[in-house]
Amino acid sequence: MRHSISFLFFPLLATAAEKPTTSSITGNIFRPVQLEASEARIGKLKLADGFKLSVFARNLGAPRMMANSPAGGVYVTRRGEKGDLLLLQDTNKDGVAESNRSILKLPHIHGIAVRGDTLFLTTIREVYTTTIGDEGSIGELKKLYDDLPDAGQHPNRTMAFSPKGELFLSVGSTTNSAAEPNPESATLLKIDPRGGKRTIFAKGLRNTIGFAWHPETGKLYGMDHGIDYLGDEIQREELNELKEGMNYGWPFVYEEGKPNLEDDPKETTGMTWEEYAKTCEPSILTATAHSAPMALLFPSKAQFPADFSGDALVTFHGSWNRAEPTGYSVMRLRFKDGEPVAFENFLSGFIEGDGQFGRPCGLLERPDGSILISDDGAGMIYRITHAGPDSAE
Repeated sequence: MRHSISFLFFPLLATAAEKPTTSSITGNIFRPVQLEASEARIGKLKLADGFKLSVFARNLGAPRMMANSPAGGVYVTRRGEKGDLLLLQDTNKDGVAESNRSILKLPHIHGIAVRGDTLFLTTIREVYTTTIGDEGSIGELKKLYDDLPDAGQHPNRTMAFSPKGELFLSVGSTTNSAAEPNPESATLLKIDPRGGKRTIFAKGLRNTIGFAWHPETGKLYGMDHGIDYLGDEIQREELNELKEGMNYGWPFVYEEGKPNLEDDPKETTGMTWEEYAKTCEPSILTATAHSAPMALLFPSKAQFPADFSGDALVTFHGSWNRAEPTGYSVMRLRFKDGEPVAFENFLSGFIEGDGQFGRPCGLLERPDGSILISDDGAGMIYRITHAGPDSAE
C-alpha cells in the first residue's frame, strides 16, 4: 500500500534581522510485499559478469551480521527480543551449509566480530566477549560494557577491527532528525577490547552500519543512512571517509553541506546552517535516497578478478520511504587511484512488481574467497563465487 504525507518545515526561532524560511515537502511510504524466494525468482537475479550465485543456507528466519569461526563455521546474528546466535557448518566444503544450530540466546544481539579465538558481540547497550572453543562452540559471556546509548530508532550496533587491531563500534541515532542528548549517539566509537575507556572517533553519523578500511590506502569508509521524510530523492545515502575527530553533519546538514530545515543548529550550537556546514566533513559519494545501506566489504584478491582489486561491495536493504522502491540490491563501489568514484550494479532483481523477495543485509568473505550475503527478508544466505579466467589467483 502506498501513502503520501506532506510536511511544512520552518525555523522555530528567528531574530528581527532574519527572514523566516519555510519548506513544503511531500513524502511517500511504500513497503513492497514480501514474496517467496523461489528457485525461479532466484534464477532471474542479475549478477555481474563472471560471477555465480548459489544458496548457502535457507530457512534461517532473519539472518543479519556474520563472522567466520576459526574452526571454519559461520556465525550469524538474529536480532530482536528473541535474538540469538547461529552457527552454520559446511564441513564437506561444497558451498552449502549442511547444519545450523542456535548456540546462544541474547536479546537484541546484532554486531559481531572475531579476533583470534575471541568472539565479540553487541546488543543495544551492551558489549560482550567470550572465548571460542572447538568446532566454533563458545564459552561463558563476559560483559565489557553495559552503558551504551539507548536505542530509539536505530538499535542495530555493528563492530569491526581495524587493520591495527583497534575495535570500532557504530551507534546510530535515536531519532530520524534531532539533536542528541547523549554525545555517544549518532557516532562511531573506538572501544577497548578489554572493556576500558572508549572514545568518540567520529560524530554526526545518523546510522553508519557498514564501515571498512581500504586494503591499499588504509582509509576508513562508512555508508550513512540519510534522513527520512525529506522527499523521495532527499536525503541521498552518503559514503563518507571517516576521520578521527570529525563531524559529518547530522542532523543539521547533509551531503556537501545542504541544510536540513527541520533542525536549526542555532538552537543548540549558536551557528547558522552555513556556519555549521563549515565545521563538517562533506560526503564524498552518494547513492539513491532511502536505499538503506547495510554492510561494506572490500573483498580480497583471492577469488575476485584482478580489476576488482581495491573495490568494495555494499548491500542496500531497500526503501520504504519513497514512491518507487530502490535498494534491494548489492552494489559495487569502484575506486580509481585509491579514491571512490562510482556505484554500479553488482546483484539486483529482487523487486518484482509491487513485491520483493530479497533484502540484502550482511556481507562476509570466507577463507576460500567466496562472499556470503545474508538476506533477512527471505531468511537466506547467498554465496557468490567467481570462476572467470581473469581471477587474481
